[in-house]
Amino acid sequence: MLCADPLTSPMSSDSEPSTQDGRTATDHPRPDSGPQPHVPGQSTTASHPADELLLEADSNATPHLSVVLPTLNEEAGVGECLERAKNAIAELGVPAEIILSDSSTDRTPEIGREMGAIVVEPDRKGYGYAYRYAFDRARGDYLVMGDADTTYDFEQIPRLLDYLREADADMVMGSRLDGKISPGAMPALHQYVGNPLLTTFLNVFYGAGVSDAHSGFRIIRREAYESMTLTSTGMEFASEMIMEAGAQDLDIVEVPIVYHEREGEETLESFSDGWRHVRFMLVNAPGYLFSVPGLVLSGLGLAVMGVAASGVSVGGVNPGLHSMIAGSLLTIVGYQIGTLGIFAAVSSDPIQQLEDPITTWATDSFSLEHGATAGVLVFTAGGGYAGLLVSQWLSSGVGSVAFTMEALVAFTAIVIGIQTVFSSFYLSAVSD
Repeated sequence: MLCADPLTSPMSSDSEPSTQDGRTATDHPRPDSGPQPHVPGQSTTASHPADELLLEADSNATPHLSVVLPTLNEEAGVGECLERAKNAIAELGVPAEIILSDSSTDRTPEIGREMGAIVVEPDRKGYGYAYRYAFDRARGDYLVMGDADTTYDFEQIPRLLDYLREADADMVMGSRLDGKISPGAMPALHQYVGNPLLTTFLNVFYGAGVSDAHSGFRIIRREAYESMTLTSTGMEFASEMIMEAGAQDLDIVEVPIVYHEREGEETLESFSDGWRHVRFMLVNAPGYLFSVPGLVLSGLGLAVMGVAASGVSVGGVNPGLHSMIAGSLLTIVGYQIGTLGIFAAVSSDPIQQLEDPITTWATDSFSLEHGATAGVLVFTAGGGYAGLLVSQWLSSGVGSVAFTMEALVAFTAIVIGIQTVFSSFYLSAVSD
């Protein structure tokens, strides 16, 4: 799903990705080297080459490009971001629209309107919802997304768009981790722990195959976006888009970019937002959350019980009754966790569907009668031995009865049998 950028190779700290106009991607022109960025509080009167290309919300023309920026009190940086987006539009020479999905209490929306942006106001809070709200109103063939805090250089839009077309991909992402991160632009915790870890989760759980899963600078084809079912409202929206792209077998390519220091106050909350990403990924991958741990624990428990019952010495140690008890607990807990995986697959619609043979068989071939019958048979086998123990207990004058490994196996079978019967009824109820 990932293609390498043929124009750039993995970079050392001394190498820089280049742009089409000969500048390096690390060049971040300031006001004295190009069109003047907007200054908060200052009226915009000078015309821009892109002004005649920018379409208003009620225009009958169809924009080729929709640049969407979610904004929450970004007056310190939104002007420069809009200026750079307009420079990119002028370079492309195509009709376009810039949309601010705004929930600000400062002058951000006024600055946006002064500079030709369409300002929409989402009726709910959240980073992800702001994007979804704007995308539903965007009309471009290509949807550009990025933050309005100057961390992303929107003058790089033509470069990303060219590579998206050349690679014939569905989405292109700017990779900060394969590119360059300017000093002070990203906390060390995010750069070396958070982003690499979350990216690894996405690659392992969903086969994303990307180097920087949470880069916010992306361009996606409209038809690709419309093929996704995106529902998240918070920061996990960035993860959901990658997860859905994997589920829809969309092609994602990456281009190294420079990540700049932000203007204005940081709105990201490292631990709570990071946890939202992890939680969202796990909930939508029940195979990794439930089925795999369940199979591992059950298999380990059965192995321990088998070794303990056989009396085989392991490393000079003879497992006994206590090992049997531990094996029984592992087996029961593993069975319960695995059952939850089946419930999750049937009662919800996770992005990453379960594919292990046991769960696939259970979800495809399950019937209440078969499940309940199997549970009754397992319960009966264990209950028969338990009944024999009760008989011995009564015949001995209600005296003490030795607790044996065989008795523990029987009790384990009783618990699993009962779980199977009631789980079958529950599974039947949620699957109807």
